Amino acid sequence: MADKFKLRDNLLQQHPGEWRKIPGNNQENKRIDASCLSLEMRKRENAELGRKDLHSFREAEKTPVLIVLDNIRSMHNVGSVFRTADAFLLSGIYLCGYTPVPPHRDIHKTALGATETVSWTYFPGTLEAIRSLKSQGYAIWAVEQAEGSIGLNQFQPPCGPPLALIFGNEARGVDPTVLQATDGCLEIPQLGMKHSLNIAVSAGIVIWDIFCKLVPPHPKVDHHAGQYP
Repeated sequence: MADKFKLRDNLLQQHPGEWRKIPGNNQENKRIDASCLSLEMRKRENAELGRKDLHSFREAEKTPVLIVLDNIRSMHNVGSVFRTADAFLLSGIYLCGYTPVPPHRDIHKTALGATETVSWTYFPGTLEAIRSLKSQGYAIWAVEQAEGSIGLNQFQPPCGPPLALIFGNEARGVDPTVLQATDGCLEIPQLGMKHSLNIAVSAGIVIWDIFCKLVPPHPKVDHHAGQYP
């Protein structure tokens, strides 16, 4: 491997951008530049990721987004949403109706400890959760395919109030009575045949999109260079 990098460096120094035969390569006319002789990628170790411990996570400033799960039946889906909420420092999760709650080993399988970091509250009904959110000044948006919905790619989070995002049941989606109680509806544009995404996948797509719009890149959170706090 060292010989390969030495050869690359020598070629780049001697023939920058020149067309010539590379030793050991049968192709004539291959440009010698950094793009064709780049260093191999290296996976970073966990110690290099800047991972927070439980105390620093709880003390950290949160992304002003809260997730509401409206009668989700799968524990694996619930755990996956917890894990995504942890990844983007969301302010919390409301678990409503028959949505399973921690602790449970099947939630832990996908949450991988995120139920210990992400704040959560249980409500017997989603409308009760919405009333609580409105009293706290949240803007409340459902994620659903509905008339009058706004494409996620066109949605701009409101300035000022924190945002609550409602995700509905795997089979029936967001309950119609819940939709009527929201400020609006977001829809993920889809081009294929199914027009159906798993709720954990939908949550990941929407949370990432909203996070990018709310938290502009800066030296401590560079969305493109992969640098983290």
